Amino acid sequence: MPEVSTTTRDPKPGTPSDQVVRSAGVASAAIGMSRVTGLVREIVMARLFGASLAYDAFLLGFRIPNLTRDLFAEGALSSAFVPTFTEYLSKRSKEDAARLANLVGTALVIIVGTFCVLGILFAPQLVDLFAPGYRAVEGKHELAVTMTRVMFPFLLLVALAAQAMGVLNACNVFGIPAMASTMFNIGSVSIGLLLGVVLGPYIGISRIMGMALGVVAGGALQLAWQLPALYKQGFSFRPHIDWSEPGLRRIIRLMGPAILGNAAVQINVLVNTSFASTLTDAVRGADGPVSWLGYAFRFMQLPLGLFGVAMATATLPSISRSAASGNFEEFKKTLSHALATVFLLTVPSSVGLFVLGQAIIGSIYQGGRFQLYDTQQTAAALSFFSIGLLGYSGVKVITPAFYALGDARTPMIVSFSTIVINYGTAYSMIHYFGMGHEGLALSTSAVALFGFIAQFAIVRARLSGLYGRDLVSSLWKVAVAALSMGVVIAGSNHLILGRFGLTRVAFLLDLMVSIPLGVAVFYFVARQLRIPELQPAFSALVRPILRRFR
Repeated sequence: MPEVSTTTRDPKPGTPSDQVVRSAGVASAAIGMSRVTGLVREIVMARLFGASLAYDAFLLGFRIPNLTRDLFAEGALSSAFVPTFTEYLSKRSKEDAARLANLVGTALVIIVGTFCVLGILFAPQLVDLFAPGYRAVEGKHELAVTMTRVMFPFLLLVALAAQAMGVLNACNVFGIPAMASTMFNIGSVSIGLLLGVVLGPYIGISRIMGMALGVVAGGALQLAWQLPALYKQGFSFRPHIDWSEPGLRRIIRLMGPAILGNAAVQINVLVNTSFASTLTDAVRGADGPVSWLGYAFRFMQLPLGLFGVAMATATLPSISRSAASGNFEEFKKTLSHALATVFLLTVPSSVGLFVLGQAIIGSIYQGGRFQLYDTQQTAAALSFFSIGLLGYSGVKVITPAFYALGDARTPMIVSFSTIVINYGTAYSMIHYFGMGHEGLALSTSAVALFGFIAQFAIVRARLSGLYGRDLVSSLWKVAVAALSMGVVIAGSNHLILGRFGLTRVAFLLDLMVSIPLGVAVFYFVARQLRIPELQPAFSALVRPILRRFR
């Protein structure tokens, strides 16, 4: 079908597309704080444990329940709950919406609480499933089981926090819920250091155990942070269950497939962790590959959260209202503009991470038990992860569009496909191409891109067009600007590191020069190419930051 003219998609002040970008700016600023504090948490972990047996065990123990953090906080629960809750707010009374929120909260306590108990009981089997290679190292499997059991209650806390986030987002409150993850990072680090480092020697708690207990405490703080805002909006939790309520049944019906539809990236990471646990590094032996992938993927969460999650968070309530009112032209414009903005922000980020990965990792993590060799190996993984950043972010935005249309089946099918493809690709990278952990990162990126392209093609066909020509035009212009930036910063990176060596000071100097230079080059070229999303994105994401420093 012919595409709509390019002149109709440009956002105008006051339109839903413009409002989405401004809401994304608020969410992005708050999520940015979350990702920065998350990096601080990772720096603390790197300094204390490096790429070691203890951190490998902690990482797996955290990752198993944290899988549901992605599913619930940024995926299935929001995708299924927000459209239904928004419809209740739009077409029914606020009392009906509050009743639905209480029903969902009670159901989460029952269902997720039961899953937590099962996870604690079957922790040994879960560790064997996701890291079979841990049994080959004395004490590693046992420590991973302990870490998993200690941190599993985090699952219930983050599920309830995610529901609170959904309620607030549906009420057009974005900043406070987006800051909830910052509270988690602050709580987990401060309480973890207090228990494991300060009090640990006196009360018999190891450093790694203290950090594990800090994760649970941080999850509780993440939930508590949002409660005052909920009360201000007129919502408070009152336990109540009615499995016959149509809204609850609809959410549960959507969430089953939605969990699979949103889980692909995290499940693929877990699969790759399983492969990584079997790798033997020439320098570090069995310790290292899991940690390197973990540190690299954690850093990927910064641009993913700033751009992909922020745009998805702001877009979902808007397109849900458009779908509920039957205004599908507005639906298409909002979704198309959100995707174009994601292209604008993620493509240069990918190039920057690929070129400056070693300087970024070295300046942030290097020191203590995290040595130059760890920097180089983690940077290699980050470079390959960065290739899929557009796919990771695009999926965050486009998957909820299916749920707003009442279709949870399509993302589920695509997700199943990516899981199968990832397993085959990861196996091939290791056993046929002889690649190590870098091949696993590349496999994750490849399937993320495939998942996004597949979902985009399907939703475009479903909506009889999605301004595809405009999006392609934006994408190639962004690519030209990003490649221009990449050439310039590759030159500055080579000159600085070649002159001053691979020290932490040199890495910091490289970033101080290359990042501003790269941003300036990208902005200049993008302006010359007249990318329509540039100014709205700049206004929403940059000007609020600049005003704070005036």
